Amino acid sequence: MDFQPVERVSGAFQQSLTAEEIGKVCRRVFGGAAAPVSAVELGMGMYNNVYRVTVAGQERPVVLRVAPEPGRQFRSERQLMRNEYASVPYLAVIAPLMPRVIAADWSQEVIGRDWMVQSLLDGIPAPERLGDYPRTAWPAFFRQLGGIARSVHDVVGPHFGPVGGPGHATWSEAVIASLEEIAADLESVGLGAADVRKVAAVAAHESAVLDEVTEPRMLTGDLWTVNALLDPAAGEPVITGVLDFDRCLFGDPAADWTIRMATVKADERIAFWERYGVLDRSPAAVWRARVYEARHLGAIRLERHRLGKDSVGESYGAMAEVLAGLT
Repeated sequence: MDFQPVERVSGAFQQSLTAEEIGKVCRRVFGGAAAPVSAVELGMGMYNNVYRVTVAGQERPVVLRVAPEPGRQFRSERQLMRNEYASVPYLAVIAPLMPRVIAADWSQEVIGRDWMVQSLLDGIPAPERLGDYPRTAWPAFFRQLGGIARSVHDVVGPHFGPVGGPGHATWSEAVIASLEEIAADLESVGLGAADVRKVAAVAAHESAVLDEVTEPRMLTGDLWTVNALLDPAAGEPVITGVLDFDRCLFGDPAADWTIRMATVKADERIAFWERYGVLDRSPAAVWRARVYEARHLGAIRLERHRLGKDSVGESYGAMAEVLAGLT
């Protein structure tokens, strides 16, 4: 087998499979005689290990996604792959854009980790293709992204919080639980989390403002440029696929990472709102948005630590600004 793993430093969070382990997965999915011809690890993912695998006798390559070992997962990122799998029935509104799940295995009998095999979507990652177009064409991309987000946000769920649970009866309970989990994760690796805990305390004190959100809507969790695929031959940006819904949850659409990214700059992305619609700008909504930004900043701090980046400390100043607007 032609095996091309991503080379990583010793002790990196993401741990590549061996060629033998990939063979075991292929035999579990496609039968005892199945043999992988090639396995190329794709390096864009920052949580799961992702491989494009060609299997003898199969018409098209497939994508193998492998979750971190259970002991390496933070509590705020627990069983994200299982959460994504649970989200599939709620994402039927964008099914033509999503990969099809061929097999999923939570038994950990094969390689000691959760894994999922999906169909390989056509298209090129948007970060690699979008820059080939003149910036005057970029609004078309963001306009499509706004329509996709609107379709997902219109889906109503059965509870607040992660799709796969634990579910909460109120939005404030879900938000506070998320903040407390992020704080505990930060403290577990020696990072300061007093600011995140202060936001959680403020959110608990002002829970009534959060609980003005009474209908749990579907949130994409992580949808933005990096998780979109583009048609390589189209004369303007055309989204052909969307990926990685492992952080899906039910709650206030304004809390979605997609909304955060759509509002952070006033550039070509303002076209997003042409398809998405108007964002609530009431005083209560603005206050809630600050709480959501604090949650994003806490998660960013944790992710940067997990990836070994030097920019971990940048979130503290940004968090102080958010806290000043909350209290």
